[in-house]
Amino acid sequence: MARYFRPAGEMPDIYLYRPPIDFRKAAQGLAAIVAQELGHDPFAGALYAFTNRQRTKIKCLYWEDNGFVLYYKALAEEKFHWPQTGDGGVMALTAQQINWLLDGYDISLLKGHKSCATGRCFSDLS
Repeated sequence: MARYFRPAGEMPDIYLYRPPIDFRKAAQGLAAIVAQELGHDPFAGALYAFTNRQRTKIKCLYWEDNGFVLYYKALAEEKFHWPQTGDGGVMALTAQQINWLLDGYDISLLKGHKSCATGRCFSDLS
């Protein structure tokens, strides 16, 4: 199935707001969180993702030329795998990571292979 309403790969900046929010907030309330709690400019064109306490809903907010765009997804079953609140309330993501999150993947577990210094990785082969 085609997914037409997803964050594009060319989004300049994508941020995941980790603490749960009151999902009664609309675009202006979410923009206030961006400005007051994160110290970011909500009109700069970055995308911000938020979730509810149950982790069953997600809202993404971004400014597009002359108004806010609000993307909303509510799961029928299961929960979003939301990274735990750690150092600070925000986490930078790539477009691929936000789409993985929307697809139900646990992005905190998606890690590539560890780096290896040339020659040291093959010391057991001699």
